[in-house]
Amino acid sequence: MMMKIILAPMEGLTDVYMRDILTAIASGHGYDWCVTEFIRITQHLLPSKIFYQYCPELLHNSQTAAGTPVHIQLLGSDPQLLAENAQFAVELGAPAIDLNFGCPAKSVNQHRGGAVLLQEPETLHQIVVAVRKAVPRHIPVSAKMRLGYNDRSLMLDNASAIESAGASWLTVHARTKADGYRPPAHWHELANIRQTVSLPVIANGDVDSLSSLAACVQQSQCQDVMIGRGAVSRPDLVGMIKNRQAELTWPQLVQWQLKFLENMHQAVVNPVVNEAYVKSTEKGALGRYKQWLAMLSQAWPQAQFLFEKVKRESSYPVIVSLLIESTQLV
Repeated sequence: MMMKIILAPMEGLTDVYMRDILTAIASGHGYDWCVTEFIRITQHLLPSKIFYQYCPELLHNSQTAAGTPVHIQLLGSDPQLLAENAQFAVELGAPAIDLNFGCPAKSVNQHRGGAVLLQEPETLHQIVVAVRKAVPRHIPVSAKMRLGYNDRSLMLDNASAIESAGASWLTVHARTKADGYRPPAHWHELANIRQTVSLPVIANGDVDSLSSLAACVQQSQCQDVMIGRGAVSRPDLVGMIKNRQAELTWPQLVQWQLKFLENMHQAVVNPVVNEAYVKSTEKGALGRYKQWLAMLSQAWPQAQFLFEKVKRESSYPVIVSLLIESTQLV
């Protein structure tokens, strides 16, 4: 059976523009699905415009332009509220619901969301049960967690609570909240989880190359992986894994960067006035591009050179010109 590869949800990074460009680079045959940035559920049923802002793909059969399905991720602690919002998301067209039990951000955890719930296995169980009951049986309900909050003592309890509640699969980031993103990822712990539960387990954390993928699969004993930062810093990685494609050259990658910039720029100067309208600014769009360029510099020296030129630049035309000129460095 072919490995499944999922594009991870990352707040402020894998938004609609990044999902569009990464799935396009993978030619539509790399990622099996994407997951949205988390949608925070606190006190009420969200209006449709919020779901459309996080996931404009809902207006296009819940797929990116390349045809990759996009799942909706919800974050919160109230089982009934999460259930009601999950039901509404499905009515809007969501093909699957993912529940966030892994976000390590202090601002999220302080409001009883994300990884802090890993101290409460029974709450995880109640949330998954409520959401599972609220949506049709053919709609998958999955969960994403870390190995624990401060330690791994409840790791197996949490996984079992999610499984017994009826989750379709479980994605595990191989660190605790306290670990943050510090290396290493403890892939071997996922093997212990796999021995405890029978539902599919998807490995996540520090897969950013063919060698790290092989190590992750070997240590975690997981067949499927979710890739986050590695997918953004190496947008050709999934194509190399799934389709044995060659590494992207810098001129090829420049063309994708130009498309990324143009997509965001058009949203600023000529926003589509519909329920998916998201207010943006040129500064914000260029900031998102610079964020990506900085991550690309891990693999492409030209990206580092270009980043030094554009990091303080605030003109869209100038940045486009510098990007095009960078192909002369090859």
